[in-house]
Formats: sequence, C-alpha cells, structure tokens
Amino acid sequence: MRSAKFQIGQIVRHRVYPFRGVVFDVDPVFANTEEWYRSIPAELRPRKDQPFYHLYALNEREGPYQAYVSEQNLLPDAENGPVDHPDVQRMFGKFGGGGYKPKPASFSGGLH
Repeated sequence: MRSAKFQIGQIVRHRVYPFRGVVFDVDPVFANTEEWYRSIPAELRPRKDQPFYHLYALNEREGPYQAYVSEQNLLPDAENGPVDHPDVQRMFGKFGGGGYKPKPASFSGGLH
C-alpha cells in the first residue's frame, strides 16, 4: 500500500472533468460500492489499489457536491483560490498555501 499523494484540506482538480475540490477524507484503497465502480465506463475505470479521495467538489454547472475520486485522476489545483462549497466552512478553518486547515473538532485523522 502506498502513501496518499494529497492531504486533508488540500485543493485539487480532476484530470479530465471540470471540477475542483477540497480533500476531506482519504481511503487507502477503493472503498465504495461495486455498483458505483461498475457505473464508470470500463475504459475510464481507475485501478482499485490506490488512494481514493472524498472531496467537497464544485463545478459551475452542478454547483457544490461530494465526489469520490481516484488518485490517478487528481492533480494539484493551480487556481490557488478558495472553493465555495458550504461544507468547507463547517469542517475547515483558515485558507492559505493552496488549502485549508482542518478545524480541530472536525478532523477525523486522515487515512482510515
């Protein structure tokens, strides 16, 4: 098992789809349902043996939502601006340096 490339509070963007998000949890390997996994077109399905990230995501068409994304499909965000998702203020404090600092009461400890 390898270490996660992105950290809790870090802002990332999807490699293919037009959205950005804030990492709020990390699974060391795929931990969603098989139904969810099979809903991804076979030619785009990521490997299961890599970290998967829970994101407070935002795109202009859909607004705020939660996303579950494989590490291979994420890149560090280059916009360097905050993510306007309602749950970000609930879980995170100060924004700066390309990400957010978790509020002590909301931080679950990262990898689980």
